[in-house]
Amino acid sequence: MNVANRIIGPIMARLPGFGMIYHQGRTSGREYRTPVKVFRHGNAYVVTLPYGTGTDWIKNITAAGGGDLAINGRRIHVVNPTLFHDDGRVAIPKILRMVLARMNVTDCIALTPME
Repeated sequence: MNVANRIIGPIMARLPGFGMIYHQGRTSGREYRTPVKVFRHGNAYVVTLPYGTGTDWIKNITAAGGGDLAINGRRIHVVNPTLFHDDGRVAIPKILRMVLARMNVTDCIALTPME
């Protein structure tokens, strides 16, 4: 997954509906970046979690209380990472909801921008 993130990540992050999460390693302190599928819901950004809630970037951003999200050509500091299970009430775009349902993806994380 790391190799794919390095190759396809910069391309994906520029596509509509995608972004790049910048986070620091919990022990190394090194900055990492992870491409994500992101959309706006109220005053938060919501990221779908096709690999579940146990990935390193989720652990890093949760431990740090936030990170940065690059979206639409700008980098935004985000805080208050809140993991949740989508019960159908989140305004996920219809086409994305259909794709996520086929993949059995129901976990998400909400991030509040510090704009």
